[in-house]
Amino acid sequence: MPGAAQQPVSAQRSVSAQRSEPARGSSAQQPKFAQRPTPSQRPAHAQRPGHRSGQRPGQRPTSAAPSSKPSSPRKPQTAREVALRVLLRVEEQGAFSGLELNRVLTDAGLSRPDAALATELVYGTIQRRLTIDHVLAARVKGWPNKVEPWVRCLLRLSYYQLRWLDRVPAHAVTDEAVRIAKKRGHGGIAGLVNGTLRALLREGVAPPLPAELPPAERLSLAHSYPLWLAERWVAAYGEAGAEALMAAGNEPPHMSVRANRLRGTRDALLAELAGAGIYAEPSKLSPDGIVAARAGSLAQTPWYASGRLSVQDESSMLVAAVCDPQPGMNVLDCCAAPGGKAAHMAERMAGVGRVTANDVHPHKEALIREQADRLGLSNVVTIVSDALSLPERLAPGSMDVVLLDAPCSGLGVIRRKPEIKWNKSADDIASLAALQRRLLESASRMVKPGGRLVYSTCTIAPEENEEAVRDFLGAHPDFRLDPAWPEETLAPLRSAGVVDGGFAGMAQLLPQHFGSDGFFIARLVRAD
Repeated sequence: MPGAAQQPVSAQRSVSAQRSEPARGSSAQQPKFAQRPTPSQRPAHAQRPGHRSGQRPGQRPTSAAPSSKPSSPRKPQTAREVALRVLLRVEEQGAFSGLELNRVLTDAGLSRPDAALATELVYGTIQRRLTIDHVLAARVKGWPNKVEPWVRCLLRLSYYQLRWLDRVPAHAVTDEAVRIAKKRGHGGIAGLVNGTLRALLREGVAPPLPAELPPAERLSLAHSYPLWLAERWVAAYGEAGAEALMAAGNEPPHMSVRANRLRGTRDALLAELAGAGIYAEPSKLSPDGIVAARAGSLAQTPWYASGRLSVQDESSMLVAAVCDPQPGMNVLDCCAAPGGKAAHMAERMAGVGRVTANDVHPHKEALIREQADRLGLSNVVTIVSDALSLPERLAPGSMDVVLLDAPCSGLGVIRRKPEIKWNKSADDIASLAALQRRLLESASRMVKPGGRLVYSTCTIAPEENEEAVRDFLGAHPDFRLDPAWPEETLAPLRSAGVVDGGFAGMAQLLPQHFGSDGFFIARLVRAD
């Protein structure tokens, strides 16, 4: 999920080895403007105590509010107008928030602080949608379906500011919202917006939740997650564990990059970043990883252009380390786009051996090649194929290591792609779980006797993770779980309590463990 720079990807999920846009977890997939600033990166007027909100793509609620059809300004001029335009596209057309934000910001030409505020408003409003709607439903008649979409988006983003951006002056929020309402609608809508926001300020912007709610319902409203997800996580982790998971999923992701060990050491890169005024520290999860703050987009720097680093989440970096490919090995990445894990394995192999990186789409194969060229990796070979068809193209039992980074529901990367909360369902998980089992069967056929099969996802659903692995093992007695992971991967997992002395060979990372993406990794070995 990392490696390639910010490139649009297909919104269609095929029965192939390729993940759809919402399932991808790396910050590398966020457009250059659309990376949500961390608390240390936010300008003063965008600071807030902690979290963000959500919004369902694709809904077209009926409109019963009196108004003329809202005009479409030729070009948004303020951060809030930019945010409103993006949220409306997400609401009405199912646009991906990051891609749409990048498009609108490019057109708007905002200053960096205003672009940061617009980014925070978009992600925050989407992330906190359920909580916002719960509060506004008590104050706006017919909320949300009988309120025009653009008015709904304006009230949501304005309430988000009042409640969660504590350094934005309340009068500025209200005055700007009324100005936008007048500009896009008429006096009646401006009066509705003004009255609603002033009532919230008068009565308190954070009303208490109803008393004696069941645990899942309380967490759903408090942290703004669909009830079905809250119920699932309470059942899996208990009330306290579910709350920690949900709170962590609302935090902004931090920036992390992977140093290319073929073009210098991590320590040297850390020193150069510090010299450029970028606060950076070594990753706790990966000896190749760096966590940075006040960095902007490191994919727009000479270090990236020269192949010194790649943008990648820390959890994702663990995958190549668990694969543990050695120089001279024959390695396959079944679902490689945009190429981060394939590139990381090639780097760890010192450029010696062969990494076959597969993708079903030719344009994504091109992305992988671009990354390999940028990083100086001559040992990466790309092919185009549906992963289910790979056994027809590659010799059975020919690979020392096979990585299946499978298409998944993406529930581990909600902090990066908040609309995942609202556009996934239990049915999606069931259909993906069936596909994942077919892909495991296909991938296993290329593993040589004594070779390794590594299965990973960026989700937290057991059906897609440990249950998929156990079902595979039940049908393939020639494979077994392999707990002999490299110590560099096990040490941080032990320190965080992710694994213990009974470690069997698979691990589920949750967002609260390291402030990184939720990720599942299992390593299996084929009998000699």
